[in-house]
Amino acid sequence: MNAVAGEAGVLLAFLAAVIGAVITATGIRRPSGTGLQHGRLYAALVLAGALAATAAMESALITHDFSLTYVAQNGNLHTPLLYTITGMWSALAGSILLWGLILAGYLALMVWRFRHRATDPLLGWATVVVYAVAAFFFGLMLGPANPFKTLPASLIPHNGAGPNVLLQDNPLVAFHPPMLYLGFVGFTIPFAFALASLITARLDEGWLAETRRWVLFAWGFLTAGILLGAWWSYQVLGWGGFWAWDPVENAALLPWLCATAYLHSSVVQERRNMFKVWNISLIVATFSLTIFGTFLTRSGVIQSVHAFSESSLGPYLISFLGVIVLVGVGLIWWRGDRLRSPAGVRSPMSKEGAFLVNNLTFAALAFVVLLGTVFPLVVQLVRNQQVTVGRPYFDTMTMPLGIALLFFMAIGPLLPWRRASGEMLRKRLTIPAWAAAAVVVVCVAAGVRGLIPLITFALGAFAGTSAIRQLFLSLRATRRQHRRLYWGLLGRSRGGMVVHLGVVIIAVAFAAATSYAYRGEVTLRAGQSARVDGYTLTYVGLKSVRSPVRSAVKEMVRVDGAGPFTPAVSTFAGATEAVGTPSIYSTALADVYLTVVRLPSKSHAKAVIGVVIQPLVLWLWVGGAVMIIGVVLAAIPGGKAPGELEEPPVPDDTADAEHPGTDRDSSPSDQPEELLALSGGASSMTRTST
Repeated sequence: MNAVAGEAGVLLAFLAAVIGAVITATGIRRPSGTGLQHGRLYAALVLAGALAATAAMESALITHDFSLTYVAQNGNLHTPLLYTITGMWSALAGSILLWGLILAGYLALMVWRFRHRATDPLLGWATVVVYAVAAFFFGLMLGPANPFKTLPASLIPHNGAGPNVLLQDNPLVAFHPPMLYLGFVGFTIPFAFALASLITARLDEGWLAETRRWVLFAWGFLTAGILLGAWWSYQVLGWGGFWAWDPVENAALLPWLCATAYLHSSVVQERRNMFKVWNISLIVATFSLTIFGTFLTRSGVIQSVHAFSESSLGPYLISFLGVIVLVGVGLIWWRGDRLRSPAGVRSPMSKEGAFLVNNLTFAALAFVVLLGTVFPLVVQLVRNQQVTVGRPYFDTMTMPLGIALLFFMAIGPLLPWRRASGEMLRKRLTIPAWAAAAVVVVCVAAGVRGLIPLITFALGAFAGTSAIRQLFLSLRATRRQHRRLYWGLLGRSRGGMVVHLGVVIIAVAFAAATSYAYRGEVTLRAGQSARVDGYTLTYVGLKSVRSPVRSAVKEMVRVDGAGPFTPAVSTFAGATEAVGTPSIYSTALADVYLTVVRLPSKSHAKAVIGVVIQPLVLWLWVGGAVMIIGVVLAAIPGGKAPGELEEPPVPDDTADAEHPGTDRDSSPSDQPEELLALSGGASSMTRTST
């Protein structure tokens, strides 16, 4: 029953996507617009089919319907309910089903959001693109990624193998993959509008306004997914780290880098009618890289704890990626003349100049990560040799680019449009520069050493002070205009500054944790203590825990009298492989990360405990939370009072160029500029004749 219902749901979604795309595409040329109106109705059928298939899969998992191959491989009678539910995205076919469900939700939301503009050709072509993407993924579920394959009656087991043991050891598995998928799939909508703008030759700022909030939410979800993935890696894998430059980690980072560059770059098009090629290209690159990441994780070409090792989807995904790149690049080439900007960057000491260098730096960083990720695949394909590009390459190549981005993030909000005078820069940079110098002096006086971390701390102080300055100006202007103070924190530019503060916190914490980490082992008998890097560790003894789900042997350790903390070796039901589970003593200053290296035995009475001590790790997660808060603030249209007009675009004869010696720091009009184009205002579609 579950198999029949699931396959029917997938078939319904696939047929609705195909028919919806055909009817919408043919209806675009009809003056009456009835074809467009009829085509949008199929979005509800796509969503209905996706919901029916998802309900059938969850029903099969929860009721332990082992007649489905997927449930037999990923379900178990003793698996807790949470991990039974999350089993839907714990393996290949189920993860494609989750992708289809989220895509169907985005499609239905897009059609509903623009329901009053159903006859607009721009919206029509965007809908066709989303239908086409949906048809591809639901088509995969009808063929090589069918999650509803059944077993012959004679082969149906009494119990299943259960999920991967690493996917039932932490509840973050319920949040990390869905967040990543909400980010990945969410970029389909701006990609569709970008292609639609190229097809209709409507290359003004209208498509930017329509997709601004969609990009924001997709970027926010992807940010949250990456951070939760780092947290999951830290808490589950037992290596004491949070980022290893794993190919699958890189696959999530690549679209994030391009989307971040777009969020910055789109401001210039809105304000100065520049960077049109940049913005279209960045959106196409972002979506293309989400499909590339899907190819990496679901084609079997890489071996990773995050990837699905056995798959026949590789040819389908790489072909789909090729079509996307070919169509995107072809349309950009076709509309190249219309994408040229009438104005150029006149001074490097301006917002335009900062944004341009920012785009180039993000592009260079994405290229470095992409090269290191695909190089082993290319060598294996060409020479049939196994090579590895490890952490030394990524750290060496990305570190200067990361520092450069931190620097531009520090000075960007302080620069005016077009050109900055020396007096203006002196006035605006003095306080952040003094803050950076003070931090370096304090760190050196406290015994902190190392060029790279000191530079990071200094730039963090510079960028943090710059963001706080912009927020202060916003609050001051809000107070002058007799509004409630929270209006000064809402809106895309203000939320962007909060995001910047979160990035600064993460950068400082990351530099401290990776530069001043201690890694070692301690061997103790029960009752013995040892001093390790300023902490007193006391081994209390062993503790065994048994349940139908899990058997574990725990070493009980006190850290400075707190605890006991219990690093363990665990075995889960349905699995023969034991996995280590770390235990973490976390404070605002440092984390003490404990793992089991060797359990005591009759021949070895002492326990060997792995110890990793890293400063400021807690602030990585605090910084991530601040970034998400910034996204939420940016998504709420409140940076301007209700009814207040948006700040107009900056013309070529703006006052900053005519009077370079003026500085408007004390003027209410000196609002924080949009370094991050995080959505705030109501969108409007600009219609132009073609």
